[in-house]
Amino acid sequence: MLESGQNDAPATPCWVLTDGAAGNERQALALAQALGLATRSMVLPLQAPWSWLAPRGAVAGRLTVNAIHRERLAPPWPALVIGCGRSAALLTRVVARLSGGTCRSVQILDPRIDARHWDLVIAPHHDDLAGEHVVNTLGSLHPVDDDWLQAGREAFPALGQLPGPRVGVLLGGPRRGVPLDAGQAAALADALRKRHRAEGASVMLVASRRTPPALYEAVHTAIRDIPGLRWRDSGDGPNPYPGVLGWADRLVVTPDSVNMLSEAAATGVPVHTLDSAALPPRLSRFHAALRERGLLHALDANAQAPSAPLRETVAVAVEVRRRLHLPVAHPGVAS
Repeated sequence: MLESGQNDAPATPCWVLTDGAAGNERQALALAQALGLATRSMVLPLQAPWSWLAPRGAVAGRLTVNAIHRERLAPPWPALVIGCGRSAALLTRVVARLSGGTCRSVQILDPRIDARHWDLVIAPHHDDLAGEHVVNTLGSLHPVDDDWLQAGREAFPALGQLPGPRVGVLLGGPRRGVPLDAGQAAALADALRKRHRAEGASVMLVASRRTPPALYEAVHTAIRDIPGLRWRDSGDGPNPYPGVLGWADRLVVTPDSVNMLSEAAATGVPVHTLDSAALPPRLSRFHAALRERGLLHALDANAQAPSAPLRETVAVAVEVRRRLHLPVAHPGVAS
């Protein structure tokens, strides 16, 4: 049974629903922010069997969600729901259905079923998805722009005192087809040492949640004599990622992460990565597109700053607003 009733609480114009994965949440919130909509962000775990079937199974409604979270799927319904990732793709369908069709739905990343189940699907070109309900991008959505980078510099002013040129190194983690093994850690460290000998560079090394301790330690140990910053987790203090992107004169990113590569390419400085000859097909297509636009280079390349940084989020928000005829609202995030 469809439900579209309202209670007395005011509606939040936009809901952001994710599985809690940092990369998914970051993309969905970046779009909501660019749309200028007050936003309620929620992580709603699915229960079996819908956690296995997602994004199929919208007819089950609230039953798709763990019992302790079901009361959160209730009116007043938002004007827009944004999801990112497979679990969220089911939840956005559920909210649109429960609202009686009053809530528009946007899914970020290929949902692996027909895009017509959503009002819009935003997917990178390397996902090889097209159609009237699809908006394509080169990379992932993110908040990185001049103001964001300036805020990062202001939050971490000490990084600006490191000897230049400052090289930011962003470590991801292994994924299918991208092992990030000891050999690649050695190649990365060797390239950093060579650049330091040639330029006197400092290195700002930052791990992500997916970085195996062995990978971090291998690179960290190999560059221990190079001045700079080393950050693995909260035990080393606040995450300096925004400051590293803000202060870097050059960035080196492991090849596994579309999100980190997209954000690095948004800074306007040269971006380098490890040899990508054996990447999985979709990731290989993404790397090739970045290289074609002068946004990604080999580790040892003497690359110059790109002619234009990769900043697609605002343009995507304009297209979403145009296609869905969304009302203008005040920005903000509600918990």
